[in-house]
Amino acid sequence: MKSANVALLQLCSGENIRANLAQIEQQIKQLKPHVKLVITPENALLFADTQTYYKHSETEGTGPLQDAIREMAVRYGVWILVGSMPLISRENPERLTASSLLFDDKGELKARYDKMHMFDVDVADSHGHYCESDTYDYGQHLTVVDTPVGRLGMTICYDLRFPGLFQALRDRGADIISVPAAFTRVTGEAHWEILLRARAIENQCWILAPAQVGRHGATRRTWGHTMAIDPWGSVVGINPDAVEGIKVRVDTSGLPKLREQMPLMKHNRFDPVLKAAVKKGE
Repeated sequence: MKSANVALLQLCSGENIRANLAQIEQQIKQLKPHVKLVITPENALLFADTQTYYKHSETEGTGPLQDAIREMAVRYGVWILVGSMPLISRENPERLTASSLLFDDKGELKARYDKMHMFDVDVADSHGHYCESDTYDYGQHLTVVDTPVGRLGMTICYDLRFPGLFQALRDRGADIISVPAAFTRVTGEAHWEILLRARAIENQCWILAPAQVGRHGATRRTWGHTMAIDPWGSVVGINPDAVEGIKVRVDTSGLPKLREQMPLMKHNRFDPVLKAAVKKGE
């Protein structure tokens, strides 16, 4: 399909899983007519601390969180991409990964992506120090999958700052790249839109970026500004700070002409594939 509607949800998730699922379902109901794909932000099902993530972590393909999304996909007849949730690591069963899962409209799990880049940084906000590697292992696999909207490459939040990953996804045939996120207010205000538009322009791909917004506990605040960016770098959909989704029309029919007129991949004199240490996987 060359053109289809996508719903990008903007959530204010927290520790209450039931409330988080209710937010997701409410927004799907509001945006449902003629939507093929729903994308949720990072930490969509649970936005909490390390102990809570371990408590509710699941094995790929089984567990109440995945069952809830699977049932929702079937009930509303849409594909649903979970921006991230805690899964048992494929490399080390004693550790977790921040994983994005894609379910089709029959409830089947079609793809998994484990976040590759950990947000281990100091930020000038009330939370101060962030260290995702205390909770999560680094992902080891690229993920590009066919969807009713087009060929989708998957990333999560902090991955946005690493253009080599996006080039590798484009090299594997991505026409659309998802960037579910929970950017802090400080980093989001400074860099969010700039980076999203740059990744779209550099790779001549659609960038679909649903976001968390608001307060999550005592110290976490997120920027919001859910966005859809077309391959020319234009913002075609945005929700600054409301807890509600947006619906955008994603049309990939013009990509071949754009890429022919400005053949960036052909002109690129650097290897776009990630370092050999990163395993290529489906």
